[in-house]
Amino acid sequence: MLPVLDQLRDRVPALARDPKLFAKTAKRAAGLALRPESPLLVQLVVIRRCNLSCGYCNEYDDYSDPVPKQVLFDRIDHLASLGTLVVTLTGGEPFMHPDLHEVVARAVSHGMVVTSISNAYPVTKKWIDRMNDAGLTLLQVSVDNLEPNEVSQKSWSKIKKRLLVLQEHAKFGVNINAVLGSSPMQQTRDLIDEIRSLGFFMTVGLLHDHDGRIDPGLIGEALPEFYDEMRALCRKSFFHQFGEGWETQMLRDGSSSWRCRAGARYLYVDEHGEVNYCSQRRDELKIPLLEYTRGDLVREFNRPKGCEDRCTIACVRRASSFDEWRAQPGTPLPSRGASEKRGERVHLRVE
Repeated sequence: MLPVLDQLRDRVPALARDPKLFAKTAKRAAGLALRPESPLLVQLVVIRRCNLSCGYCNEYDDYSDPVPKQVLFDRIDHLASLGTLVVTLTGGEPFMHPDLHEVVARAVSHGMVVTSISNAYPVTKKWIDRMNDAGLTLLQVSVDNLEPNEVSQKSWSKIKKRLLVLQEHAKFGVNINAVLGSSPMQQTRDLIDEIRSLGFFMTVGLLHDHDGRIDPGLIGEALPEFYDEMRALCRKSFFHQFGEGWETQMLRDGSSSWRCRAGARYLYVDEHGEVNYCSQRRDELKIPLLEYTRGDLVREFNRPKGCEDRCTIACVRRASSFDEWRAQPGTPLPSRGASEKRGERVHLRVE
């Protein structure tokens, strides 16, 4: 555990400059080992609205207001009480939230590691300075193609200038994620060459359908080798060095088995403050976060979700990878125990 904590401190500027904050984070990391059901990664939606409309995305609208700052503070505080280590602020487009930097600072004050996901269109030097001061650890930017097409508007030609500003001014890490399947292979290869020229961290994801499952058009003999070639070129951040290796089998066979810990190690909290299994299963679970308890975490840690084999949601797989060796028996739903504290409600769901 200590070598991991040392790596974490070296890669998180806010922890490196504040020993007391590092102690809080170290305590959280230790809690993950003591309580395997504690959340490792939570994706928290701060605004559903997005400035783009990409063909493969169903995680946005063009009208929603930002979630009020105090509401987000309450959610952050409850996630801290559950032992959460990493919070990713997402959307929609999170940089359309005017108080995003204050939400980052709130989570950092608890000793949580904070990251965010953006298309980079709204990112300015002013925003970068705010995030530097707030203690953001990592920003992930998706770049899907060289020029906009019918699949995606997240294009190199549109955001390169913003990435150069990030390169010059950001004290936090920047990870560029390219999506395999959003443009022809040679264009993807050219795109990765461009990204590598700036020296950013990089990952390659797989295009999925609206159920989070692999796009059938990606399955076959050609792409596994190409994916391995592209992945070998990537420089990985500390947070992206875990939970990989399933993609090649997925591209070849259309499936790759694993034990999903969504609802426990990984939580997706939507704009309404409800816990969902992931971004693609937002109509299930739907328990208010402020009522989410350790009993809920334990139950979902042990519950198979039924969609694992064809799932391409890399963040869920990454958060679940630490417990792959643990059994997941699919035990009966627990009844509420007499020892459970007042207000800690265990929710029963009939499958």
